Amino acid sequence: MALALRGNTILRDRYKIRNIIGQGGMGSIYLADVMLLDGRLCALKEVFHDATLPEETLQQAREQFFREATILARLDHPNLPKVSDFFSSDGRDYLVMDYIPGKDLRTLMVEARQRGEFLPEREVLSWAGQLADALIYLHSENPPVLHRDIKPSNIKLTPTGLIKLVDFGLVKLMAPDEMTVTVLQGRGTALYTPLEQYGGDTGHTDVQSDIYAFGATLYHLLTGSPPVEARERFLNPESLVPLQELNSDISNRTQRAIAWAMNLHPADRPETMALFKKALLGDWNPNNIPGQRLPNPGLEDLVASSVETRLALVVVGLILVSLIITLTHF
Repeated sequence: MALALRGNTILRDRYKIRNIIGQGGMGSIYLADVMLLDGRLCALKEVFHDATLPEETLQQAREQFFREATILARLDHPNLPKVSDFFSSDGRDYLVMDYIPGKDLRTLMVEARQRGEFLPEREVLSWAGQLADALIYLHSENPPVLHRDIKPSNIKLTPTGLIKLVDFGLVKLMAPDEMTVTVLQGRGTALYTPLEQYGGDTGHTDVQSDIYAFGATLYHLLTGSPPVEARERFLNPESLVPLQELNSDISNRTQRAIAWAMNLHPADRPETMALFKKALLGDWNPNNIPGQRLPNPGLEDLVASSVETRLALVVVGLILVSLIITLTHF
């Protein structure tokens, strides 16, 4: 692992490092002051390339970084941090992004579990609506931009209630040179990684890969239990426990939508993020207005409901029929 930069290190005569706020195998994320703008903070995402790689591969890595950074700097969406600069220094590449205050969703999930609670479905779905909009935007770019590492710890909730999809460390363009991309960018986080992303240099990822990771992320947030890895599910198809068995408060609609997103085969998942959002939320606008309710269940929800619910409906129906017959005798 590369040695992290020390506090007070100055990069490019513009950015003064305060401290590390994240760290991984390919580098660190630093909180830094923008020296030319008093009081302005930024996040510096560092990418450290393995010096033992062949020179040609290192050159490809550097070119890929600048291609991706150029694309990211053009992105503009309220649920994505803005990339304002990118540069290289001492063999390391850096992305300069907005610093996003607040807690990540993994922290909020862990805190709820420590209280013996689940995160409320309505709240999680309100976050999901914002995240879906960000991914719809990324996937609509030309060429489409994939994140490939969607997980609770990469999603932050700001003090104003805005969701931000952070850590662009695994973003890639849907380019034909899959080998170069995979060598550079890694394979995501196992719990949320679809089976096709395990393919290494031969693996093919597309928008369905982000949809799987999004579904797995929602599964974890709603149940407090990590999803079974796709590789284990391939060997044991029954190993993934349905959401409602872990959290009985989950609606049928939410369970069905997430199960659809987490299908092992990409062709069995929603074709687009917009389609998944529709399946998950319908026409509901999850904007946290007090008193607003989740959509009323449709006929398909009643048909797909639990055995206990259907029995209760039958009993109610029989009571009503009996009452009508009794009234007609008077």
